[in-house]
Amino acid sequence: MSSIDPKEVEKFSRIADEWWDKSGKFKPLHEFNPIRILHLKRKIEEKFTKISGVKILDVGCGGGLVAEPFAVAGADVTAIDASERNIQVAKIHAEKSGLKIDYQVSTAEELNEKLTKGFAKGFNVVLALEIIEHVANPEGFIQSLANLTSKDGLVFVATTNRNLKSLALAKIAVEYLLRWLPIGTHDWKKFLKPSEVNSYAEKAGLKLKELRGFEYSIINSEWKESANVSVNYVAVFTKE
Repeated sequence: MSSIDPKEVEKFSRIADEWWDKSGKFKPLHEFNPIRILHLKRKIEEKFTKISGVKILDVGCGGGLVAEPFAVAGADVTAIDASERNIQVAKIHAEKSGLKIDYQVSTAEELNEKLTKGFAKGFNVVLALEIIEHVANPEGFIQSLANLTSKDGLVFVATTNRNLKSLALAKIAVEYLLRWLPIGTHDWKKFLKPSEVNSYAEKAGLKLKELRGFEYSIINSEWKESANVSVNYVAVFTKE
């Protein structure tokens, strides 16, 4: 069963040209990205000592905001997205930046099919950042992530928790009050609790290694890592 939600793909395709505009519709993501990248790099270095040479797959890569920093760090990056427009924007920006990234219009399921047929190999690290809340079949999606991960590899799943606090902050405040994101960007009902993500991951043969949260301070206008996973969080899994 495909995890593709055509409405979600179309939604982000319409605003693809704004991926690299730091004051555009993706401004909140640009502000969040540095602390997120720092966390990801630290966990990967804990596992593999260095970023350089590590095979990384970025699923739902958008315009390449995560793929590019890892390519700069020397990782062997493959990045996929179901939106052809997103991939076009990502390719153009990577070329302008002089970066080699294997961008593909694809889904985790399609790439997994290539893997089973011997046309692709597994990855040391698989990233699924702020994408699972936009797919139609989260359980099958995580199974595909696991299949694409090499033995002893890492899987990162970042998303938003589903509770009244996240409804107030990550949906109502962000989209309707502060207008940081276009109205309709997220469907609160599709946010996932950490327990749900972990349940799907366990069925897929993944083991939870760490669960961390991210909090935004309106006073300081900055993001920070936190033990609080009530809104934004990232789960790190190992494939043993």
